[in-house]
Amino acid sequence: MTRQDESTRFSEVVQLLADEGFDGMAQAIEILVNEAMKLERAEALGAQPYERSPERRGYANGYKPKRLATRMGQLDLEIPQTRGVEFYPASLERGVRSERALKLAVAEMYVQGVSTRKVAEVTRELCGLDVSSSQVSRAAALLDGELETWRNRPLGQTPYLLLDARYEKVRHGGQVVDAALLLAIGVTPEGKRTLLGVSVSLSEAEVHWREFLQSLVDRGLHGIEMITSDDHAGLKAARKAVLPAVPWQRCQFHLQQNASAYVPKQSMKAGVAEDLRSVFNAPDRAEAERLLKFVIDKHRTSAPKLAEWMEQSVPEGLTVFALPTQHRRRLRTNNAVERLNEEIARRTRVARIFPNEASLLRLASAILAEVDEEWQTEKRYLNMETD
Repeated sequence: MTRQDESTRFSEVVQLLADEGFDGMAQAIEILVNEAMKLERAEALGAQPYERSPERRGYANGYKPKRLATRMGQLDLEIPQTRGVEFYPASLERGVRSERALKLAVAEMYVQGVSTRKVAEVTRELCGLDVSSSQVSRAAALLDGELETWRNRPLGQTPYLLLDARYEKVRHGGQVVDAALLLAIGVTPEGKRTLLGVSVSLSEAEVHWREFLQSLVDRGLHGIEMITSDDHAGLKAARKAVLPAVPWQRCQFHLQQNASAYVPKQSMKAGVAEDLRSVFNAPDRAEAERLLKFVIDKHRTSAPKLAEWMEQSVPEGLTVFALPTQHRRRLRTNNAVERLNEEIARRTRVARIFPNEASLLRLASAILAEVDEEWQTEKRYLNMETD
């Protein structure tokens, strides 16, 4: 495809959106996906259409129509076919698992009779048809098998481990309750981020955390040099039981948030936040401890509860000083997992209340499996070649 052809197709998309607005979104996406698949095929073949090239690995072999229902509407796609080389467009595969999982989560509420008219309307919009319980069961079985394989894949050496939890509403025993969704991110010896695992449970916090951490170890997780997390209920005890020798870094961002609860006057909050930043931004552990002692003494009279809390809690946020300087910024907070939680929340807002734990686990797993695939294609998160 020439640059003029690409420019022409892009202009068509822009004009379509300008004329039709969001009503033209499905057709615009259809054009873009079809063009992206043509470009992917040319790359897979090693040659443009009708091009003579010694690098050519195969030949174009027409197109196969495929109708795809999406949140934007129905897409009529033309899947490029090849001869002499195996090919399936990644632009079509991207997002398919999480799209299917989102449809199933909402569809389950519909067929189980626990949803509102609004949810039924959303289901029809997402799936493009009224769904039956047997259709949901068949689709769920296929998707669950794929996602279970991903969740149970073998792990290996992982120097850095980041943990976090969020909560979603699920129906259980005729009531709506909070289910904990636990996440684990690792940084490999090559400096790449990887999603190690996800778990959903209604069980007591310590039991859930302990089972989750043990499952990571059972899958081969080893070589952990530091764990970063917030001070989640039950995590401390579970971590000591399963990974007792691994140093723990308490998230500095959450420590600063926690401190505000112990500040007696609103007018003091900005100053206290600045004091903590000076401690966390110190060049080394010795200087951080010196500054912390100074800050504690500074507030001991005016805010004794704050001073006591700082003395007990802030040292838990200084473990990161044992790491190479270039690793500290990425690992001193849990921000990497927080951004992942935001992406999960964006997708779960559609379902609002999940019919069961399995439905929540399915959607979260599908989202995270896609994110993990993307991370493997990105540049390394940390430079592990330290002096």
